[in-house]
This record gives sequence, structure tokens and C-alpha cells, in this order.
Amino acid sequence: MPPGKYGMQEEWEKEGDHQIMMDFLLPTGIFLKFPVSRNDTIKNIKKMVWKNARSEALFNALGDPDAYVFTCINQTAEREDLEEESRRISDVRPFMHVLRLVAREGDRVEKLTNTQISLLIGKGLHEFEAQKNHEVNEFRTKMHSFCEEKAQERQMLPWQQWMEYSFPCDLEPCCSPPQCGNTKSKTSRKILINIKFEASDESFMLQQDPQDLPVVLMRSALKKKATVFRSVRQEPEDYTLQVAGRWEFIYGKHPLCQFKYIFSCLRNVQNPHLIMVHHSTISKYQEEQGRMCSQVFKSRSLSRPPPLPLKKQNTSSLWSINEPFYIHLLQGSRVNADEGMKLVVQAGLFHGSELLCKVVSSSEVGVCSEPSWDQKLEFDINVADLPRMSRLCFALYAVIEKTKKPRGTKKKNKKADCPIAWVNTMVFDYKDQLKTGEFLLSTWPSVPDDRSDLLNPMGTVEKNPNVDSAAGLLIRFPNIRPYPLYYPPLDKISDMERNGDVTFPTKEEYMKLKEIMDSKNYTEIFEDEKELLWKLRTEVRSLYPESLSKLLLITKWSKREDVVQMVSLLRNWPDLPAIHALELLDYSFPDPAVRSFTIRCLRKLSDDELLQYLIQLVQVLKYESYLDCDLAIFLLERALSNRRIGHFLFWHLRSEIHVASVSLRFGLILEAYCRGNIYHMKLLTKQNEALGKMKALSDFVKSGSQKMTVDDLKLCIKQESYLEALSDLLSPLNPSIILSQICADKCRFMDSKMKPLWLLYKNPGTQGDMVGIIFKNGDDLRQDMLTLQMIQLMENLWKMEGLDLRMIPYGCLSTGNKMGLIEVVKNSDTIANIQRNSSNSAATAAFNKDALLNWLKSKNPEDKLDQAIEEFTLSCAGYCVATYVLGIGDRHNDNIMIRETGQLFHIDFGHFLGNFKRKLGINRERVPFILTYDFVHVIQQGRTNNSEKFERFREYCERAYKILCRNGTLFVNLFAMMKAAGLPELTSFKDIQYLKDSLALGKSEDEALKNFKVKFNEALRESWKTKVNWMMHSLAKDNRP
Repeated sequence: MPPGKYGMQEEWEKEGDHQIMMDFLLPTGIFLKFPVSRNDTIKNIKKMVWKNARSEALFNALGDPDAYVFTCINQTAEREDLEEESRRISDVRPFMHVLRLVAREGDRVEKLTNTQISLLIGKGLHEFEAQKNHEVNEFRTKMHSFCEEKAQERQMLPWQQWMEYSFPCDLEPCCSPPQCGNTKSKTSRKILINIKFEASDESFMLQQDPQDLPVVLMRSALKKKATVFRSVRQEPEDYTLQVAGRWEFIYGKHPLCQFKYIFSCLRNVQNPHLIMVHHSTISKYQEEQGRMCSQVFKSRSLSRPPPLPLKKQNTSSLWSINEPFYIHLLQGSRVNADEGMKLVVQAGLFHGSELLCKVVSSSEVGVCSEPSWDQKLEFDINVADLPRMSRLCFALYAVIEKTKKPRGTKKKNKKADCPIAWVNTMVFDYKDQLKTGEFLLSTWPSVPDDRSDLLNPMGTVEKNPNVDSAAGLLIRFPNIRPYPLYYPPLDKISDMERNGDVTFPTKEEYMKLKEIMDSKNYTEIFEDEKELLWKLRTEVRSLYPESLSKLLLITKWSKREDVVQMVSLLRNWPDLPAIHALELLDYSFPDPAVRSFTIRCLRKLSDDELLQYLIQLVQVLKYESYLDCDLAIFLLERALSNRRIGHFLFWHLRSEIHVASVSLRFGLILEAYCRGNIYHMKLLTKQNEALGKMKALSDFVKSGSQKMTVDDLKLCIKQESYLEALSDLLSPLNPSIILSQICADKCRFMDSKMKPLWLLYKNPGTQGDMVGIIFKNGDDLRQDMLTLQMIQLMENLWKMEGLDLRMIPYGCLSTGNKMGLIEVVKNSDTIANIQRNSSNSAATAAFNKDALLNWLKSKNPEDKLDQAIEEFTLSCAGYCVATYVLGIGDRHNDNIMIRETGQLFHIDFGHFLGNFKRKLGINRERVPFILTYDFVHVIQQGRTNNSEKFERFREYCERAYKILCRNGTLFVNLFAMMKAAGLPELTSFKDIQYLKDSLALGKSEDEALKNFKVKFNEALRESWKTKVNWMMHSLAKDNRP
């Protein structure tokens, strides 16, 4: 053929966005022809094909678009599968203008799923394969089959149980209906419910008792339908109730008023709108979702390799080796330090937070990028005594040469002058085998000014994945014997070794034991007390099982006889309540027997309780030493049994995928979850795409070189690609809420530093209600998320004791690196705005005591005002106690808001646990909690002598505080678990001490209350200082450029 240009090459080289006529060959034998734009993506073209094919024959034979892939002949005359559907057709450049649609088979389906998972979790699956790591590969294989098995079990569920998985009930902690302002007794108060049947426009009102079960309501609805439409009577068991416009259902053995949706309708005096849905509709959803999963499983079963044969273990030898444990430190690489210094490596063996033997240090060598030590480091512990979870921790640091040190610094010689890096590795591998051979450990950079502890046993055992830039240490584990050494399985140990000496304690010893158990701090247990505790360990089990953590902390983990006895004691340890079990997930308790015992206790958690503690459970995954651990499997199992748990587990893991130390572990759990629920993966992908567009909008707003206007933002949202991505998704904040249509004309950005986006959605299914979300980009929302979780937990504890303090723990979710979403609380304003709008100058605004009350009067005419003031009083009490206990700082009238109904609430929790803003070295906030005279003025209904109302407010505060003190251990444990998160204001036990003090842990209830009363009166006395603070804040805000 003579040289020249053939095919469509010239077409693709043209500039612009002109149309090209394309031919499409469908697998059904149908031929389509229509124009596409050069800039259309393959994904959009596929949508067009489906749209055009709808009117053609055999359309029903096509099915799901994802089950097909386009193929074409490319410029190099080869057939190409267009897997990457985000490419534009002009980038693909087919040789001829023909695209052929073919069904994906085995391998293709697998490829597509892998691509979708990679895009969704923010980490390519090829990265896992590139590790060439047996532990990673075995964990993936095990998790794939585990999650697929769960998915197949789910598809076999009867429709009611499948509903419990897909749409778990959203319930209040207890089932008493809310008491509203009217004087009718709550028993006689009926509720009017608007009911319509699916696929019918007719609706009717039914009157029900709030304490009725859903089945009673459905029976009434069917009876009414039979009467009105003369239809055949049906059974209520064949139906379920859906909340109009939401993926939320009302079913099961709970009274109607316990469902959050109906509870809030009752409280806001609104009629609930429900839809009667027949079980055949639910079964259809189940089938559709099942089809998606089984298509992927079929393809996987074809491509799955057979399992490897198990190697026979030689287990008899480890405990017979009474020789000291040692390693060889060979050399370093990429070490960066000042010349004229010497490099030293320190090594320590740890079990949790306990140092097993003395730390050893290498010799000093001169600074260079590849220092060589080639030195044996011997530890003062025998190989036989190494506990299973021994962790070898290294620190690399530089010291000034001795000769250059000024005189008089002798004592400080041991102190490191310049910490460079740290790294940890396990002594045994994931198969219980003592490691042998060379390991190149890429290290993590040390915090330059933190010289207290060079070693970081709490840190990860993962190597730094940034191998090219991180300093490396090359070490060698010796071959102590010519064959592999395994840690012996503890269940095969004889009873003799297990029980140790049986003792009969004296009366004095019993008394002393009680004394030790009653004192709250383990840090203060003396040596003789430790010996007594260990001697009476079986008594601890039978009398004080909840003090297991104390016994574990005094166990000598470097003595194998004690380890055996502790582990066998655990086998018959009674299960602990979850509140106490949570504490055992800390890094101080790494033993596998302890961790599996803890998970055994946590299995008793209900789904709602698990959701309540999920943030913490994800954080303590960071303490795990191996990928395959009881906690990861427990979380996956529960996430695949309840989609709500799955939703939040996904986002808590996904939001930290950028953190190098957890990227591998979190990525693998996310991959497993996606494989266990292909349908949910599609819903999450839609949310992820929307968040991507929100980030693009936010970057656009923040980076505008010329001043961006709100109109520019609206224009941007109205582009087709943005409108499509930002509409029809489930809210990441609450997956039962549908964000249907974004209202571009009502969207804006706020004027604070990070320019958060304020996005509003309307949903045709609900009655004119709009849903608002705020997208923040540039702020770490994890501290806000934790604070709001604690406020939610406080509200639940109060409600369970019959105290409803009308809190607003609005939704807040971190979704990525310094970005996330916040729920908009409708019909609310800041105290600052209310004060400013009623005053002529910023200076006097904060001192206008009538502003709040007048605003409430304007929003709540006549008989509604009393109810609004009661709402204000209750919520003010709740937030006074919550902010005091959590030590929430930086409170001013711009971050305290009020709803038109009267509910007061706090926002923006940038400082907590007593970390207040400091000005000139003094605390700007000396007030233990915010209680200003205009708050008191509202509580007293504007009358200065209304002490009865104020005393009721004081009583609410005291009652709320006492309930929290009774649950103090739970709050302390949850905060302690969050140390793993690395939040700047929660890093040490000192931060947690603040909480112990504010909850008066270890004090009697009377003492605690006495102390609280002092703080309460202090807040009242000091309230003028708060006023001055607020005035200064208002002036500063008004004078901003």
C-alpha cells in the first residue's frame, strides 16, 4: 500500500469540539449509527448507546452497561479493549469510526472490578501485588473468600432479614415518645400518619398510638385500602413501610415512636409520610444486587489459583534455647546528618509498652550517607523467653563527638543530640516463625525536638513505603538453629506447666487485694503489690474480672512460665462488658490471646453500639502487628452484615488512605469490603465522584487569582459534568438520605479562611424540605468528628436515664486528607449574628442581654414561646456540661448557635481537653464553661427574679453531670483509643488526665458533685469576662480587612 494517511487519523488531528458520526455494533446483532462529540468520554458514549438502543429490538437482552466493554481497532492496527472509560474518544483515536460492544467474560469482569476498586479506595491494587509479600498475598486470598462467602450468604437471606442488612432501623436509645409543650398526657396523644401505597398517587391519613408496632399501622392501612378501593384484603406481613424520599424503612418489633424519623416528626409536630412497599419490590432489589455480585464471583472462581500446601512445622525447639537473643546491625543507607557528628543506633525489645530488657546501643561511626556498623547487638533475654509479640524497635540518631562537647555536660552524654529516624519490626513473622536472614528496614523520620524517647514502640511495624527518600537500616536475624524455629502453640502445653503453684490466700491478702483493686491508677502499683496481684491472679479472675488490664500490665511477659499461666487463665476468664473490653485494644496489650479474648467480648455489642465506637475501633487497627488479626476480621464481618456499619467503616478507612503508615493495611481491608459488596461499591463510587467534584470546586474558589464571586460558583455547578456528578447520590453523612438534585442557585461559599462550600439539595420525594451540606477543604475534621461523637454518646446516656437535653450532634465526617462534610442545621443562626442584628455597634452587641430573648419571641409567637424557652434551657444545660467535661476551648458567640425552635448548640471544636487558646502566655479562656447573663436571662423568661426556672436549669446540669460521671470509664477508654489517631491535642496520657479530672474519676458521687457546683457558680460569677471576650471577638471580626 502506498504511504499516506488512512482511516480517521486526520479527523483526530483537528482541533475543536466538532461531531463525528460513529457506527456501533451491539452483541444483540443490532447496528446503531449516531454522532458523538470528539470530547465525549467512553463512559458518556456508552450511556448514549443505551439510550439509543432502548427503542431497538432485543434491548432487554442487554442488561447492565458495566457488563460490556467497547473494543476498536487502534492506530497500530491492533484490537484494543477500552477498559479505561474516563478517556475521551479523541484520546482513543480508533482507526475506523466503528466501536464494537462485547460482553465481558471472566477475566474482563475481574479487570473491571479491580479498576473500580482501585479508583474508589484511592490506591491501585497493583501496589499490593508489587509488594511480593507472602503475608499480603495470603491475607488477600483469605479475605476474598471470606467476603465472597458473606455476600453469598446474604443473597440467600429471606427478604425480612435482607432488609435488616440493607436498611437497618434507625432508632432512639429508648422508646418513650418525646414530650412536647402541650399539656395533654403523653398516653392520650395520637399521631396522624400520611400513608400511600407504592405506585399509587392516592394517600390517606391514619391516626395511631405512638407506642403501636409498625405491623399495627400496616394492618390499619390495608384495612383502609380494602374499604376505600374495595380491594382484596392482604396480610401486613407481606409489606414494609418506607419513609417518603429516603432509603429508610420502619419495621420490626419496635414501637413507632422509637424510630428516629417518627420521633422527630412527633417533636416538631409534623405528620410522618410513609409508603407501603410490598415484599416483591424488596426481593427485586435483592435479586438485582445479587446478580451484580455473582457475575464477579463467577469470573473469580475461574481465575483463582489452588491453595498452597501447608508446611509441616517444627515446634519443639524454641523454648529449649536458653541462649541470649541477638541480631547483626550491618549498615545504613541514605542517612542525612551534619558532618562532624557520629551516628548511633539504639535497639530495644518491647512487648506492648513494656521494655523486655535493657536497651542496647551500637558503636559510634562517622557521618556518611551509607554508614557501616557490622556489629552484633546482644540483648539480655534468652530466645526461650521471647514473648510471641516481641517487637524490635530501632532509633537512629547523631551525637556530637565527645571531644567537642563543652565541659560540665557529663551527665547528658547519654542524651541523643539529634534524633534522625525510627523503625520497628516484629521478631516473629506472621506464621509464628522466628525471623532469620537479612531485612532492609526503611525508617520513619523522627520528630526533631522530641528527645524524651528515641524509640517509638507505639509506632507502626510497617516499613516506610517511601523507600527512595527514607533512611534505611540493614539488619540480619541469625540462624540460631539449622531449621526454622516456631513459637509453640500455647494450647498444647501440659496442665502442670499451666497452673503453677496453687496458693491459699490469707484474710490480710484478700483485704490488700481489695485495696489495690479499688485504687484507680495502675501506674502507682508498687513491686510488693504486683507480687501479691500475681499470686492471687485466680482470685482476681473470680472476684474482680473487670480489672483484667491491671493483671496484664503486671504480668512478666519476658518470663515464659508466667505467659503460659496468664494465657491459660484467660481461657476461663468471664466475658467483660464491652466498656471494659475496649481498653484492652490499646497497644499495651498485644498478646494474641488477649486480643482474641477482647474481640470475643466485643461480639456482644449491638449494631448501634458498634457504630457508636466505630471511629475508635478503626484507630486501634493501627496498633495491630499483623494484617490478619481478629479485629480486622470482626469489623469486616459486622460491616458485611449491616450496610450502615459498612458505609461508615469504608469512610473512616478511606479518609486515612493517604497516611503512609496505614495505607497498606487500610487499603487491603477496603479492597476486601468492596469485594464483599459489589453493589455497595457502586453507591460509594458515586459518593466518591461527587466529593472529587466538590474538591475541584473548592480548589477553584480558593485559588482564584481574581476575586471569585458566588455567581462564578453557581455557573460552574451548572455545567453538565458537575450537575451529573453532584446529583442522585446517598449522603456520606447519612446513607439513608438521598441527595437528589443540587440547587445550583442556592449554593454559595462561606467567607471563613478555608472558603467552605455551602451546598443545598432538594428531593422530590420529601415535602419541600431541603437538605444542606457543607464541604470543607483544608481543615482536619477528625477532632470535630470525635467531639460530636462524644456529644452524641452523652445524649444517648442521658436519654437512657430519661433525660432528653435536646442536643444537636449534627453530622460530621472526615472523607480524606484535610477534607470532609458537615451537616447544615436548618433554621439556625449564630449568637453573634443575632446580637449584631439588634445592635448598632459591634462593641455593644455582646452586652445586649435582650437580643436573644427578642429573637426567640419573633420566631415563636404566643403559646410557642414557653416551649422554645424550655428547649433553650435543656440544651443550654446539656452543652454547659458537655463543654466542661470535654474541656472545649475557644468558645465565642460566633461558634454558639441557636435554632428557631430554641435549641442552643455549639459548632467548630478546634480545641478540646483544656487546650485553650493562649494570648501572651495566659489562658484567654479562664471560664470552665460558657454561661452568660443573656443565657440566664432567656432561662428566667426575661424576669430577673425567676429563680425557680434557674434552679431547674441548675438541676438539669447536675443530673446530666452525675450520669456522665457514672460512665466515666467509657469516655476515658474511648479517648485513650484515639491516641492512635495522632491528633495534635490528644497524644499523651496528660491529655486524657484532663478528662479523668473533669469526670472526677476515683472520687465519690458527692465529691464530684460538690466540685461541679463550685465550677457552676464560678461560671456565673465570671460571665462578664465572657462578655468582654465576645466583644473583643466581635470587634476583631468587624475590623478584618
